[in-house]
Amino acid sequence: MILRRKRSSPQVQASFVAFRDVLEHLEPAKAALTEVMPTTRMPGRPLPDALAEFEEGLRRAEGSMPGWRSAALEPEWSACERGLAEARDRARRFREDAPELVGFEGLIWAVEELMAPLDGFATAAERFRKLGAR
Repeated sequence: MILRRKRSSPQVQASFVAFRDVLEHLEPAKAALTEVMPTTRMPGRPLPDALAEFEEGLRRAEGSMPGWRSAALEPEWSACERGLAEARDRARRFREDAPELVGFEGLIWAVEELMAPLDGFATAAERFRKLGAR
């Protein structure tokens, strides 16, 4: 028995290409934020610097969002749009009224708090996978 992988429609495939464009801005932004975590060899990046890069990546990702909007993915697209707006708002609040972060646990909390709204992108990626996008 030969199992064939489901193929996506041309519209879904085009949306997937545009979705990957969004991720090209979002993933480096998230990576910059995680660089605040100290390691045994490095002290960690200053949070204000990482936050500025994170916010810039969010702005670029938002600019690419319309490219992957389609009826087949509207719930996922809407969740990602809301997530970007919430992440941007949280980053602004951190920048304008920085909370007191104590130790490693405080940094972990801050990174998780800033990135949590972006979980919808993992859900969208899974939806694309189920639709056969590559």
